[in-house]
Amino acid sequence: MTVVAGTFSTTSFTALAQSDSEKSTDGTVPVSTWASSVPTATKELIVQSVAVNSTAFEGQEDGQATFIGSKTETALLSLAKDHLGLQSLAEARANEHIVQMLPFDSRRKCMAAVIKLRDSNKGYRLLVKGASEILLGYCSSQANLETLDEEPLDSTQRQALQNTINQYASRSLRTIGLVYKDYPQWPPAGMPSEDGHVKMDSLLSLSDLTFLGIVGIQDPVRPGVPDAVRKAQHAGVTVRMVTGDNVITAQAIATECGIYTGGDGVIMEGPVFRKLSEADMNAILPKLQVLARSSPEDKRILVTRLKALGETVAVTGDGTNDAPALKAADVGFSMGISGTEVAKEASAIVLMDDNFTSIVTALKWGRAVNDAVQKFLQFQITVNITAVMLAFITAMYDDHMEPVLKAVQLLWVNLIMDTFAALALATDPPTEKILDRPPQPKSAPLITINMWKMIIGQAIFQLVITITLYFAGPEILNYDRNSEDEMLQLDTIIFNTFVWMQIFNEFNNRRLDNKFNVLEGVHRNQFFIFINFLMVGLQVGIVFVGGRVFEIKEGGLNGSQWAICLVVAFMSMPWGVVVRIFPDIWFEKAAKFVGRPFVIVYRILGKGFSAIGKLFRRKPKAKDTESTDIPATVVIAPPEEKGQERG
Repeated sequence: MTVVAGTFSTTSFTALAQSDSEKSTDGTVPVSTWASSVPTATKELIVQSVAVNSTAFEGQEDGQATFIGSKTETALLSLAKDHLGLQSLAEARANEHIVQMLPFDSRRKCMAAVIKLRDSNKGYRLLVKGASEILLGYCSSQANLETLDEEPLDSTQRQALQNTINQYASRSLRTIGLVYKDYPQWPPAGMPSEDGHVKMDSLLSLSDLTFLGIVGIQDPVRPGVPDAVRKAQHAGVTVRMVTGDNVITAQAIATECGIYTGGDGVIMEGPVFRKLSEADMNAILPKLQVLARSSPEDKRILVTRLKALGETVAVTGDGTNDAPALKAADVGFSMGISGTEVAKEASAIVLMDDNFTSIVTALKWGRAVNDAVQKFLQFQITVNITAVMLAFITAMYDDHMEPVLKAVQLLWVNLIMDTFAALALATDPPTEKILDRPPQPKSAPLITINMWKMIIGQAIFQLVITITLYFAGPEILNYDRNSEDEMLQLDTIIFNTFVWMQIFNEFNNRRLDNKFNVLEGVHRNQFFIFINFLMVGLQVGIVFVGGRVFEIKEGGLNGSQWAICLVVAFMSMPWGVVVRIFPDIWFEKAAKFVGRPFVIVYRILGKGFSAIGKLFRRKPKAKDTESTDIPATVVIAPPEEKGQERG
C-alpha cells in the first residue's frame, strides 16, 4: 500500500509522476513539491501523528530495512520517511513523552495517542488517526498549514473536505484523516478519567478537534483477483466484501473486483446492517454484496445469520478482531503473511500467500477430493455387490458349497478393489470444469441417485455375465460338464472375465455424471494410466503362470478364450452408456418401489432390536449416580487486548 494523494489545509499533493514545476489544473502538486513547501513545525506535527500514534515498527525483510505492521500505518510511515524528514521511527518515539495510547476502536474507526509537548507551556497534544469522514464530524476547526493556527471550520470548508474524501474514495483509495487537539493539562478539565487515562468516547464526545489533513492510500487489487472472483461466482459461490472502508471506497474496489454488480446488488454500512430486524436482514441478505464501515461484530452477525439460513459460509480475516467470525464460519481462512496469530489459531486454513486466488484453488481441490471419494465408493460398492452375490449363488448351487471365485482369487480382486482403485480413481487432479457446477448442500448424500444407478446397473451386468457363464457356459462354449479340465477352463474364463470387467469399469467410474466421455482428462492422471497397465500386466501374468496358486487352468487360456473374456468384459463400457441414458427420475422411482419393503423391514427390525436392548441395559446404581454428581466447571478466558484493524 502506498500514499498516492493528500490534502492539508488548502494544498493537495499527488504521487503521480510529473515534474516538480508542473501543477495540475485543480491545484494539486507533486508530493516532493508539496513537502518542500511545508514548514518544519507542520512536518513535525504530521510525523508525530503517524509515528507516535502507530503500532508499526522498524524491521528487516530479505535484508532490507522496512516497516512492519498494518499496511495502512506502514504506508503513512513511508510517506513520513521519504518526504517529511523521519529518520528513525524508534528515535522519533523516544524523543516524545507518550502519556497515553488509545488502541484502535472498531466502532469509532480510529486510534489515538497523547504526548506531553516539549515546551511545557503548551501542555499536551492529542493525536487521532482514522476514518477521515468520521473524524471530520468530530472537528470544529482546521489547522492552517503555514502557522498551525486553528481556524473555524465552516460548512463550506467542511463540504470541500467531504468532497475531497469522496473523490479519493471513488478512485479506490483508503482515506485516512489526521486530527489533533492541544490541551493545557491532561486529563482535560471536566473530562472523566481513570488513573489519568481518558476513554476514546469521552475525547470525541465534545467534537472540538482540529482537522489536520487527509491522505489517500492505494491498495491495488492483486492481479488475478477479479478473475478468481468470477470463477468463484461461476461455481455458485456468492462473494461478499466486508470492509472497514467507507461506502464509496468499498463500492469502487468491489466494482473493480467484480463483487459489486449494480442492479439489484446492495451496499450497506455496518451500523445500519446491525440494527435491522431478523426479518429485514433475511430479506436483504440475498442481495447484499458489500458491507462497508463494518465492525468485527457486524462480520460475526453476517456469518451467523447466513448459517441460520442454511448457507455454508467461508470467511477470510487477518486481524485479532476477526477471530469470532473465523470461528463462527464453516471454514475460516486467515492470512499467513499479514494475519495475527490469534486469527491463524481461529481459522481452519492459513493462506500462505494472502491471495484470494488460493481460495478458488482450495475450492477446486475440495470438490476434487469429494469426487475422488465418490468415484472410489461407486467402484467399490459395485465390486462388493457382484462378488458377494456371485459367491453366494454359486456356493449354494455347488455340491461342495464352493463358490466359483476361490479365496485367493478374491484376495486379488480385493487388492484391485481397495488399493489399486483408490490410487487410480482418487488421484484425478482438479480442472477448471470442476467449477462449472453448483456447490453441493450439506444435506446432499455421499452416494447420489446417479451413483446408485451406475452401481446397480453395472452390478446387474456383471452378475448376468458371470452367472450366465457359470450356468450356461458349457452349452455356450461346447464344454463337457463331466470334464474336469474343461470345467477348470470355464472357471478360469469366469475369473478372468470378472477381473477384466473391473478394469474396464474403472473407466466408467471416472465420471459421476451422465456424460459419455469417460476418457476426458485421463492423460493428466499418470497414476491412473500406470495402475491400469500394472493391473493388466499382473492379470495376464496370473492367468498364464499362476494356475496352481490361483486354482485356475495351468498354462493359461488360448486366443479364442482370451477374446471371449476381453470382448465380454469390454461390453461394460457401452453398457455404461446405456445406464447413463436411463433417466435418473425413472431409476429413483423404481428404487423407491423396489426398496420400500426392505425399508419397512429394516425399520421394524431396528425398533425391535432397540426394544430388546433396553431390556438388557444396566440400570445405574445409586452409587454410580452419586459418583458422577460433579458440579459443572466453567472456564472463562481472560479478555484479550483488541488488535488493530484497518481504518
